[in-house]
Amino acid sequence: MTPGPVAAAAVPLSSRLLSLLIYLYMRLVYATVRLVTPPPPKEFPQSILVHWHHQLAYCICAHRGRRAAALVSRSSDGEFINGALRLLGYETVRGSSSKGAARALILLLRKAEEGFSLAMTPDGPKGPARKAQPGALYLAQKTGLPILPISCATAWRIVFNSWDRFNFPLPFSRAAIVYGEPLKVAPGDDLESAARELESRLDGACAEAERLLGAGR
Repeated sequence: MTPGPVAAAAVPLSSRLLSLLIYLYMRLVYATVRLVTPPPPKEFPQSILVHWHHQLAYCICAHRGRRAAALVSRSSDGEFINGALRLLGYETVRGSSSKGAARALILLLRKAEEGFSLAMTPDGPKGPARKAQPGALYLAQKTGLPILPISCATAWRIVFNSWDRFNFPLPFSRAAIVYGEPLKVAPGDDLESAARELESRLDGACAEAERLLGAGR
């Protein structure tokens, strides 16, 4: 007898509950922060939305509902992040530089062809912190979409002692959302040089967000 298709592994109940808690908490944060910058536009031109991994939590909530497909690690931690992103309205593609990278890039290219923006952390999922890996640059080169650098920062936050100094935003805080200059990557461009330029624009957006938070006291 020929075996039938293997069923996808069920998501553990603990992961589903954690996804729901993250979703509810981030909605609380976004509902209670006081923005010192204009709110994100309701619609973006199709683009590749990037932010550093340490600002993941607030960025994904601030940009929900923008018809974006997000790249999510295939690690165990990625399981509940994947669930939270889907609750926030994102399409998700699982993969990382160490596991499923080629398949993830193919799926993201298909999402771009369907008109989705793409969302990712160019230094994730394991770093080095604030060093752009080639994935977003390759996708920009293949799709022609601009890369939009984003910084999302809150004044009240817990900073974890992790590889990226992950920022856990707290409710009722001042918040800033800053967009850097979009970066285009042409077919003949050197990806290493483009990566350094992307790092510069992302770091500049982060510095401006922190400046605005300080000025808003």
